[in-house]
Amino acid sequence: MPELWAGTDAGKAEHHCTVIDTNGTLRLSRRVANEESTLLTLIGDVLALSEGDPVTWEIDLNSGGAALMIALLADNGQKVLYIPGRTVSGSYRGDGKSDAKDAFVIADQARMRRDLQPVRDGDEIAVDLRILTAGRMDLIADRTRAINRLRAQMLEYFPARWSGLSTTSSPRELWYC
Repeated sequence: MPELWAGTDAGKAEHHCTVIDTNGTLRLSRRVANEESTLLTLIGDVLALSEGDPVTWEIDLNSGGAALMIALLADNGQKVLYIPGRTVSGSYRGDGKSDAKDAFVIADQARMRRDLQPVRDGDEIAVDLRILTAGRMDLIADRTRAINRLRAQMLEYFPARWSGLSTTSSPRELWYC
């Protein structure tokens, strides 16, 4: 059973980390830049607070701006749980939304819940598939945009002929109409 929970509200440029103990008592609250040396200092400070007891880290993003933090935690053998952002947004009432409050909510939810999923380091095949899928989605979006531009242009000059085409018409069908 972990003794400390470190909730992190991840951002692009900065993260806010809040550490609580088994009673929900605040042990550390800090805003840190999203850069390796600063994050390593934070990890070291939290581990020093734990005095050798396990620490469970929780984060509200599982990619993007949080990728460096997740990689550094994995490299240091730390357990990281993912808590969805919508779980955080409506969990507690109070004075308003802030990064510090969100980080506390993330840590507190992880302390109380047992259904949160661990963040796993992506294997090489999964990372390659994600890159290929993202590239394919970009190509599909570009193709759709080109077809829609062509259709709009043709409809502007020849409204009677082009108005009956379906939205799934390919460029080849548009050429031969």
